[in-house]
Order: sequence, then structure tokens, then C-alpha cells
Amino acid sequence: MEKYRNTIEFEVYGKYALFADPVTRAGGEKTTYHIPTYEALKGITESIYWKPTIMWIVDAVRVMNFIQTETKGVRPLNYGGGNELAYYTYLKNVRYQVRAHFEFNPNRPELEQDRNEHKHHNIAKRMVDRGGRRDIFLGTRDCQGFVEPCVFGEGKGDYDDMPGEISYGFMYHGITYADEAILPEEKNRMTVNFWNQAVMRNGVIRFVRPEECGRKRFIKEMSVRKFGKDNFRGLEEFSEEEVSD
Repeated sequence: MEKYRNTIEFEVYGKYALFADPVTRAGGEKTTYHIPTYEALKGITESIYWKPTIMWIVDAVRVMNFIQTETKGVRPLNYGGGNELAYYTYLKNVRYQVRAHFEFNPNRPELEQDRNEHKHHNIAKRMVDRGGRRDIFLGTRDCQGFVEPCVFGEGKGDYDDMPGEISYGFMYHGITYADEAILPEEKNRMTVNFWNQAVMRNGVIRFVRPEECGRKRFIKEMSVRKFGKDNFRGLEEFSEEEVSD
């Protein structure tokens, strides 16, 4: 597996996780995939460190604990008011090692002066050491996660000696928003990606890049938000009341 020079490696864990299969959401119930989705891991990585100058590419995940599920009765809010009864199936006692790297976002030429690979890599590694800049969630806000630094591949995993491989078939991969679109046909669009190469070997799943996914669905037109001197303020420009809020 290729390791990029601006790679970060971290371990993320929690009591529960819910990487929901979109097919199960139609009836109000939610059932988790047995493995984390690319989009969920990308969201965790962006919670560790994100700036519009860069975009994260998740290379691989290593499943450290045996896959277990638990079904719970919950009472989510009903869009018509009140609550309703539903059953959610969660993953239980999860722990993963993640390897990801960043690339500069070609859709943001206005931030070209911020394309300092060494700076962003050092900040990202420091944020891994500190457990991330924002709260970590394992697929949904109900499932709190925690991040620690690790060396990908080190330590004992429950699937290290698993013979053969497990194929997970056709799966949801993630969403490509307009600001990270690479392919010409995805420009100024929101695109949902699916893939059928999800295979676990010795506990490791290697991801394809979003633009390499074999099946795509265009959801809607989108514009790219521009970042520049005219639409954001530095911290020193905020009042004490705004900062305290």
C-alpha cells in the first residue's frame, strides 16, 4: 500500500457506531454497514483537521475488533411532531486504524498562497495527538468517538489471521460536493458515489478514490463557495461578546 509523504495515521474507537445503509432509511429504521464507509472516515478526518485549501483522501481502514451488532429501540423525532418508535442496529465496541492523506484543492485558486504542504501536515499531526479539533462521531451524532495517534498496521487486530477475504458487494461510498469535484461532469454538482470493490483482507479495507467509483448518481446542481478577504473575518476582528458566545 502506497504511503504518501503527507499521510496521517490514527486510531478511532467508541462504544457504538452507526454507518447507516441508505437502503434501510426509507422506513424510518436504520441498519449499519458492518464496516465504516469512506464518507464517515473522511468526516472523522476532517473533524481532526480541515481547511478549504486541502481535501482529504482516505486510503485504508483496519478493523481491529470483532464485528458485533446490537439493536436498540429508540424514539427519534417525527417530522410531523412528537416522537415515534424505531429500531436502530448499531455496531458495538468498535476500533479502527485509519490512513489518510491530503491534496490541495484545485477548485480553490483563491487560496493558492496557503498551499504549504509542510505546514498543513504538521498541524494535522498535532491535531491527531490532541484528539482532533472538533467532536468525533462514528457515523452519527449518537455515537461518540475518540482519536489517538497510531502506526497503521501495528498492534494486534482480531482479523489479522483471517484466511481468505470478505466481500461486501455494492456499497455506498460517499458524496462529492461541488467544491471537491475533480471530474468535468461533476463540476457544480452534488454527486453520490457507490462502489463494489469493498473487500476486507486480514482486517484491512483499501478504498478507491471518489472519482474512481463505478456508479454515481447526480443529486442536484451546486455552486462552489469562495473563500477570500471579502467573505470571512480573522479572529482579531471579532468582539469579545462574539468570541464568548
